[in-house]
Amino acid sequence: MTRIAALLTLCLFILVGGAARAEEFFDRYDSDIRVAKNGTLTVTEVIRVYAEGNQIRRGIYRDFPLTFVDANGRELQVGFKILSVERDGKPEPYHTESIRRGVRIYFGSADVLLDPGYHDYRLTYETTRQIRFFDSHDELFWNVTGTEWAFPIREATATVTLPEGVKAEELTYFTGPLGATDKNARAENRGNRATFETTRPLGVMEGLTIGVKMPTGSITKPTAAEERMLFLQDNKSLFLAFGGLILVVGYYLWAWLSVGRDPPAGVVVPRWDAPEGMSPALVNYIDEKGFGGQGWTAVSASFLNLAVKGLVELKDLKNSITVTRTAKPIEGPLPTGEATLMSSLRAEGSLFVIEKSNGKRVQTLGKDFREAMEREHRRKYYLANWPQAIGGVLLSLVCLAALLIFGALPEEGIALVVVPIFASVFISIFAVALGQNLRQARSLGARIFAVAIIAFVGFIFLTVFGGLAIGFFVTGAANGHLPLLAALCGILVTNLVFFFLMGAPTPLGRKMMDGIEGLRQYLTLAEKDRMNMAGAPDMSPRHFETLLPYAVALGVEKPWAETFDRWLLAAAAAGAAATYHPAWYHGDSFSSGSFSNRMGGFAGSMAGTMTSSLPDPPKSSSSGFSSGGGSSGGGGGGGGGGGW
Repeated sequence: MTRIAALLTLCLFILVGGAARAEEFFDRYDSDIRVAKNGTLTVTEVIRVYAEGNQIRRGIYRDFPLTFVDANGRELQVGFKILSVERDGKPEPYHTESIRRGVRIYFGSADVLLDPGYHDYRLTYETTRQIRFFDSHDELFWNVTGTEWAFPIREATATVTLPEGVKAEELTYFTGPLGATDKNARAENRGNRATFETTRPLGVMEGLTIGVKMPTGSITKPTAAEERMLFLQDNKSLFLAFGGLILVVGYYLWAWLSVGRDPPAGVVVPRWDAPEGMSPALVNYIDEKGFGGQGWTAVSASFLNLAVKGLVELKDLKNSITVTRTAKPIEGPLPTGEATLMSSLRAEGSLFVIEKSNGKRVQTLGKDFREAMEREHRRKYYLANWPQAIGGVLLSLVCLAALLIFGALPEEGIALVVVPIFASVFISIFAVALGQNLRQARSLGARIFAVAIIAFVGFIFLTVFGGLAIGFFVTGAANGHLPLLAALCGILVTNLVFFFLMGAPTPLGRKMMDGIEGLRQYLTLAEKDRMNMAGAPDMSPRHFETLLPYAVALGVEKPWAETFDRWLLAAAAAGAAATYHPAWYHGDSFSSGSFSNRMGGFAGSMAGTMTSSLPDPPKSSSSGFSSGGGSSGGGGGGGGGGGW
């Protein structure tokens, strides 16, 4: 039994020993830190690694922080330069990549696997801005190993060599995980040379931090010129952001002063005719600064104007509208848009039906109408100045890209750039949709619906982006990024403001807009104010019909129809003949209710009927399967690493 027990014990010892040997670890971590008179540190780290091909297959990687926090709580940059990398006494290939607030150095090659066993890695680098200056002393507080290593370290040592003639006044050290104040180490002060050594192994995520106190003036402080250069380096992101803001604002001001300023507005007086005999379609085109809602309001106004001229008749069948060509000949040239519509009704009795089954023909007619109007009137009355606006957007993107590439932003700083960009795009789209929806909504119900949708989307936006904005504000205040955030917001707001300011009417367009505004005032004036106008024509069916297409073009057909309705009631009360049946309109709904509700509602709903008759857009394809004080980890240096 004794022999069997001994044999089992031996087997267990072999198994345990094999398992222990299979562990990957750092046998030693020796750091030699040489401090120059100007404060530059030249550090040589010798790391003895035991690799088994588990996590350490091609080599190790070393993370080194490139920032520090000064006495004012600001995050500043340190200098860092790799001088050499070796493995087992020979030069070793390496590559680096940026990480959050630092750099990661990969020792080894992706094409070469390490032999199992011990390997000695030697990394030599220079780093600056690691000395602290106090009124009573100068100090090196250095995180020798870092606290982010994925392997235990059996023994760690550090040797600090001070400049010639400088002697250490006091030494300190800390061991353990980040924030720990354990002192499982010993130190020896040898004048200008200090040595440190751990007295127990360091576990995973544990490190050694040391401190060397020197007399004031031991290290030369940066000169005024060097301080200025360091200030520029530390605030590079801020200078890039505000420089970009100044550049973008300057560009937009130049572009706006060059092409975006509106000509001076003239005196607007009410008038009862269109300026220079413009057609209703052209009035809508100039007033909308293009065709809002794909131009269907202008098409409706043109059909109404053709009906008033006696060239067509309109029949309202509730779910469709039929346009019929009459026998009346065309006398003289028609305005461009109306001529395009008449081209689809060449012979007497020809029909054009606006309904869903005829949607493709309606769509083609609307396209031909818009193209004809654009060919004749584009850039004559209004200039959107899209090249200048696009130039401003591109310049803004270049400035933001320069900030991302050259600004050395921390992770939250990058979010300060990227997130507002997406927010600004959302705001731009939302603002355009808001303007178009409110502009196209003719009836009270449509306006209420548009406002309700906008309020809902706005609530979602505030809920999502409002929380982000508060988070960015709090984070920015804590990290000193509020000036950066202000500059970025300035760039975005500048783009939004000039998006609406860059377009401008031409001098001719400004003159026409003044006249159109005078016509709008006349169509919406109270009856007593209209009667007080010198030379204004008396209300009559003919006068009402003549201006009805223009009222539709300007979206004021309802008040204009109500004015005519009151005139009819007054005429009936006075005993005059007040029966009115337009020869160009036929509809079942015309026989009951007030006239303004019937005719005004029909005229204003024509554009909606045309829109609803359009064919549905093609569906996108889908899958067939769808359904206080020092502590460990403090000071400069530090970092950590692992195997790869």
